[in-house]
Amino acid sequence: MSKRDYYEILGVEKDASGPDIKKAYRRVAMKHHPDRNPDDNEADDKFKEANEAFEVLSDSDKKSRYDRFGHAGVEGQTSAGTADFGDIFGDIFGDIFGGGGRSHQSHVRQGADLRYNLELSLEDAVRGKEAKIRIPTSVKCSACGGSGAKKGTKAVDCSTCGGHGQVRMQQGFFAVQQTCPRCNGAGKQIKDPCITCHGRGSVEETKTLSVKVPAGVDSGDRIRLTGEGQVGVHGGPSGDLYVEIIVRPHHIFQRNGKDLSCEIPIGFADAALGGELEVPTLGGRVKLKVPAETQTGKLFRLRNKGVKPIRGNSTGDLLCRVVVETPVQLTKRQKELMDEFQQIQEAEGKRQTPRKSSWFDGVKKFVDGLRT
Repeated sequence: MSKRDYYEILGVEKDASGPDIKKAYRRVAMKHHPDRNPDDNEADDKFKEANEAFEVLSDSDKKSRYDRFGHAGVEGQTSAGTADFGDIFGDIFGDIFGGGGRSHQSHVRQGADLRYNLELSLEDAVRGKEAKIRIPTSVKCSACGGSGAKKGTKAVDCSTCGGHGQVRMQQGFFAVQQTCPRCNGAGKQIKDPCITCHGRGSVEETKTLSVKVPAGVDSGDRIRLTGEGQVGVHGGPSGDLYVEIIVRPHHIFQRNGKDLSCEIPIGFADAALGGELEVPTLGGRVKLKVPAETQTGKLFRLRNKGVKPIRGNSTGDLLCRVVVETPVQLTKRQKELMDEFQQIQEAEGKRQTPRKSSWFDGVKKFVDGLRT
């Protein structure tokens, strides 16, 4: 009986890569393994075929001879034995969990990222500045170079996992890889720990960093300082430090994106007669012309007196809301003048207080409607 084509058995093309061949072999081997198909002679034959095909196609020399001469080129050079099903599952779980027992670098890990809240005044956030910050952090131990082992010694492979960082537990045809309980996945054991860091490979320090805050930042913006986070484990790279901006409330201005806003109290006479006011901005004082008969709540827009945001080219505006202030602590003479003014205003009729008059007219209609 003629043998089937090895590529057909595994279901791959002739130009398939090594990893593709291995992946196809796993799929076929798991499907037809005798432990999963007891008393099934056909499945047993297909499993042996898959092993034989993989043995040839995974070996570059045998694969080359097979491609040139077919089965005759590898006659007598295949074992056609039964591969250990635990190895198949071991490879799969190893791929899922980062290499499993085959990785000798599993104990090397990147350090954690850190966050620092940097409070700024509105002025500093708008203009930008260079800030100095002090942060507690872990740094690589200089005495042991981050290895955790005493100077002149080094960590040795874990006696339980053999340096792999994981151990395999097998039951039947299932094999599951777990973190080694002795070394906690490090794969190494330190017999003589460093007296400075006590085997951790890092020490606690407070360091001062310079942070360049760009102009236009706002609350919630983050600045990343690469490599300034926690030191890596067993020589791994350090994490990053994220500086989060928090802009303190301002006693005059409120910020909304690239616009600023403020309230400007003005006197009764200024609102009625009009005038010119000095308005504060982040760049200094400017003149604001208030027209006569200005009502409270009137909004004035000062172009390009806001913020140029960190993302965007145009500068925002300053929105000034006028609030008419009622005079307090009037003198006797001022009260007399106000009484006289009120009498004159009432004599003029509704023309001088149109909003007040229309509001009370509306109230009167509403009350009369309730009575009817």
